[in-house]
This record gives sequence, structure tokens and C-alpha cells, in this order.
Amino acid sequence: MKSAVIVFPAANCDRDAKTALTQMTGKEPHMVWHQDSELPDVDLVVLPGGFSYGDYLRCGAMANQSSIMGAIKAHADKGGAVLGICNGFQVLTEAGLLPGALMRNAGLKFLCKPVGLTVEETQSSFTRKYDKGQEIHIPIAHGEGNYYADEETLDRLEGEGRVVFRYTDNPNGSARDIAGILNEKRNVLGLMPHPERVVDDALGGTDGRAIFQSLIEALS
Repeated sequence: MKSAVIVFPAANCDRDAKTALTQMTGKEPHMVWHQDSELPDVDLVVLPGGFSYGDYLRCGAMANQSSIMGAIKAHADKGGAVLGICNGFQVLTEAGLLPGALMRNAGLKFLCKPVGLTVEETQSSFTRKYDKGQEIHIPIAHGEGNYYADEETLDRLEGEGRVVFRYTDNPNGSARDIAGILNEKRNVLGLMPHPERVVDDALGGTDGRAIFQSLIEALS
């Protein structure tokens, strides 16, 4: 599986994503600067977590204006896999690649801790190595992780099996406990928790490994 990680100004998790992908695939991903206009020939594009452009305006709004976003949209339109983690999820909603928006946490505080998730959907390239209903623990680190969409959109996400992860104890007020969703083609995943931080026992857990294992199996 060939992969690329997008590097935005102030997005501080690009190296975490690089380390996880290198460990899981045995190959270093391409590190693509946000002002590049083209992607290398890859199967997977990762939009990492962090605070692109210092989270000015709305989280992800300025990153969505980066030159590379046109190539990412084209990659997704062709069926290429895109994974947006935390700030990457916010960028994907700003770009219209995923519905809804991420708002300030309900408690108006930054949250940084492991959280419980339930795997809701395993029929995707991102989750096939999990079991449906499996409970996992993955850390969050965000101040704007409160997922919002109108009721019609939420019903559609539920009805089409596009809610992939759900919080077991909702930390941020997200609608219907949603922690991660797919697009209609099921090749774009956005989630607020950080799976790249739990792929090694030395870091305190391995519950994020199955996302990368699923992608390797699906895309290799």
C-alpha cells in the first residue's frame, strides 16, 4: 500500500501518522506539503491531526483553501482512500468530502484522554479487521470535536451504515455519539480519535492497528 501524509502549517500529528504508517506497512509515506498541487501515485491519503493554521477562523477552514485540496478531491472522486484524523476530519467537512461540521466541545474545554468507542460498521476498507460491536479505546485530543449535522443527514448516515465509530461515553456532545463517518462512496473516513497513537504496545495500546491493517488488506 502506497500512502501520503499531508503536511499543513501547525498540524502537529503528521509525524505521528508517518511513524504509524511506516511501522504498519514497512514503507515510509510520501510527506506532501499543503501548497503542492499534485499528489504522488498513492492508494491512501492521510490528513493528520493538529491545529492547521492555528485553528483561525473555523477549524480546517483555512487548510481547505490549500492547493493540495484539489488533488485530494480528485483522488477521492476516483475512488482513492482518504483518512482524516481529528483536524483532518474537520478539513474534510470544510471541503465537502464529508457532511456535517465539528463544533466546540459541549463543555467548552480541550479534551485529551483515551475514550471508549464502539465499532458500528465493518463493511469498509477502513474497518474490516474489527468486529461489529467491538469496544475499543483510542485517545482524543481536541477542543472542537462536537459532531453536528441536521436530522435528515444524521438519519441518512445511520440508514446507509456510514456511522463507523460511536463514543461509549460521549465526551464532547457529538450528535448521536458519532465519532467517525464515511462518505457515500465509503472511501473517505473522518474520525476525531487518533488511531495512529495506538499502534504499538509501547505507547499504551494497539486498538488503532486494525484501521491500518484493514487498509493494507484492502489496498495492497
